[in-house]
Amino acid sequence: MSAPELDVDPWQVREPRVDPETLDVTESLFTLTNGYVGTRGTLDEVEPHGSRGTYLSGVFETHPLSYPEGGYGHPEEGQALIPVADGTPLRLLVDGVPLDVREARPEVHERTLDLRAGTLDRRVRWATASGTTVEVTSRRLVSLAERAVCAVRYEVRAVDGPAHVVVRSELVDGEVTPTGVDNDDPRVGEVLRDAFRPLMRDTTGRGGALAARTRRSGITVAAAVGHVVEGGRVDGGTDRRQAVTTVTADLRAGECVTVVKAIAHTWSLDATADSLVGQAEAAIDSALDLGWDGLLAAQRAALDDLWDSADVEVDGDPELQQALRYAVFQLTCSAACISGAPIGAKGLTGIGYSGHTFWDVEGFVLPALTLLRPGSAERLLRWRASTLDLARERARVLGLAGASFPWRTIDGRETSAYWPASTAAMHVNADVSRAFWLFRNVTGRDHDGLGGLAVLVETARLWMSLGHEDAAGGWHLFGLTGPDEYTGVVDDNVFTNLMAKRNLLRAAEECARLETRAAELGVDHAETAAWRAAAAAVHVPWDEGLRVHPSNQNFTAYREWPFEDVPEDTPVQEYAHYATFYRRQVVKQADLVQALWWCREDFTAEQVARDVDYYEARTVRDSSLSAAVQAVGCAAAQHPDLALRYLRESALVDLRDVQGDTAKGLHMASVAGTWLALTAGLGGLREDGAELELTPLLPSSLSRTAWSVTWRGRQLRVETTREGTTVTLVRGEGPVTVVVDGRPLEVTAQAPATAPLRAPDPLLAEPRQPAHREPRV
Repeated sequence: MSAPELDVDPWQVREPRVDPETLDVTESLFTLTNGYVGTRGTLDEVEPHGSRGTYLSGVFETHPLSYPEGGYGHPEEGQALIPVADGTPLRLLVDGVPLDVREARPEVHERTLDLRAGTLDRRVRWATASGTTVEVTSRRLVSLAERAVCAVRYEVRAVDGPAHVVVRSELVDGEVTPTGVDNDDPRVGEVLRDAFRPLMRDTTGRGGALAARTRRSGITVAAAVGHVVEGGRVDGGTDRRQAVTTVTADLRAGECVTVVKAIAHTWSLDATADSLVGQAEAAIDSALDLGWDGLLAAQRAALDDLWDSADVEVDGDPELQQALRYAVFQLTCSAACISGAPIGAKGLTGIGYSGHTFWDVEGFVLPALTLLRPGSAERLLRWRASTLDLARERARVLGLAGASFPWRTIDGRETSAYWPASTAAMHVNADVSRAFWLFRNVTGRDHDGLGGLAVLVETARLWMSLGHEDAAGGWHLFGLTGPDEYTGVVDDNVFTNLMAKRNLLRAAEECARLETRAAELGVDHAETAAWRAAAAAVHVPWDEGLRVHPSNQNFTAYREWPFEDVPEDTPVQEYAHYATFYRRQVVKQADLVQALWWCREDFTAEQVARDVDYYEARTVRDSSLSAAVQAVGCAAAQHPDLALRYLRESALVDLRDVQGDTAKGLHMASVAGTWLALTAGLGGLREDGAELELTPLLPSSLSRTAWSVTWRGRQLRVETTREGTTVTLVRGEGPVTVVVDGRPLEVTAQAPATAPLRAPDPLLAEPRQPAHREPRV
């Protein structure tokens, strides 16, 4: 782990001593985003840095995909998130010497991400070569109220003597450096490093503007900057790649120069460069009209609203408390202003996975947002539905009916070149359909206006063309990959089979509810009857001798894996070839255990206990997503202390760089999974029934948990202590029925509902993990 030293605080993430050796990690941790634009937490003066980047959701470049052996239907183009114009640079010279913290060796250098203010604050203080002590303070924000706007307030103060100060404020065209390409193919790097063709540049009295177009994907982007300066002289200009504003000042002891810099970004597939520059400059007008104080006030108001409706509290673990609030902050900010684009696996925090979105966004990010910020979830669902025609086209290429959504993409086209861990993982289609269905169940609002019925219908048709009925009438899915990528291309993966079953049943139910609309999609009663019959006949493997579910056909007959031989913190895929472990009993990430959660009606309490016990001993968590799922599974098996340990691992995966790859961006599915590990794990939250259900547990080291959830237009607060659980209606009209430990309770604004806390009642002892694979924090 290469994580920086961070203070533990309930409302801040503070680095008391900035360490240049961990900048690549803190740049991810201190990313500010609103879902439309994201800026990594780099130092103001550019150097040193790990990987700089400002990103716009939906802005990408394509690149060729080459195959040693070609094949029908292989995607021909890859896609990659690329940085756009960067407006963060504020290069500082004092008495002719540039500030470089590696050389200046500051006496104070600290940074703080304030979760209530929504700002990244920095303070650096050092003695210059001329003997004057200088202090720089900066505060940066990405506005949650003004979608296109980022801003920074930068102040340089001469503390105890004179100083000649030059601040060079830059807006630099997007530049992809070698560290900004998540692909080892040099041909890809060559394309991406020259992704933009400059279109125009402009200078204004307050700053400047740039516009460019990607050479292959044809996306036009524009950016503008504006400045307000106090205590200095201003000059400006542009060249081919950047707009520069220079501020100079002669400071005496105690004097300061202040620069407020506003940056705005816009993009389009069809607008002209002139039009986009005009939009960006209008956004600058709005930001400067509000002023720095106005931007700060709007940011605080947006976050006050967030914490009023989505705060999480745990008593007894200060580090977990900080991590949970950090997760809620990053999760909700990642989608606050998103529109017409997906959330990538790393959000806008880095170039990991090339900026692609995967199944775990619909699986974890969208359900969490549906329960916290349904407006954000709605926009993400609209984007996914807008790609349905591309999914239909992909299904035709594969020789299938319906629609096949891509494993990894930015614009809706499949870009994964590796079949076993991409298109073969057809469960993505059931995950997408589940996200639409859950949105309707949680919000009480129809999803057909979002395109949900068409998605459910076309994915049901896909499963029918994939499925196989045997001579005895059993219905099977052969040659597919479930969530566990260490056991790929298998027959009858339990998670996939059961998710397909739900997809078929929910599609049939929705078509019966919206019969006229279903008829417009060509659905008749014979088709829905066939869906129901296939769902009823789905084959679910069972090992009668072990009394557990094989995660796929014959899994429990595979050879065991020698876990003790794999060095600690070494992923199995880096220790042995896939040919060695592909048919061994080693699980990369929770697979069957995830089915216990998402398909709970198909398992008895005894089966849950036995399955959790069996797979805990075989799961190595070489995926950051696994810990959250195991937290929920262990809670369902009545092991709250173990569930808490997995919750902590999920919550701290980035703050402690548990996986060793936070430098490439935050793990957004784990960020969302952290909230779900608390609410669906320790809280026992289930949102897939007619009523909201809770089965609360309280680990021995915690004395209280409290969290909020939005259910059918009402905001509920759930608090659990040793005395019991209280559900309060905070906002909206009641009454609301909440099922706590199987008992329906009525909640009204006047009368919260209470229930005693049940003691854990596990059927089996707490399970063991493989050697070196216990929860890691």
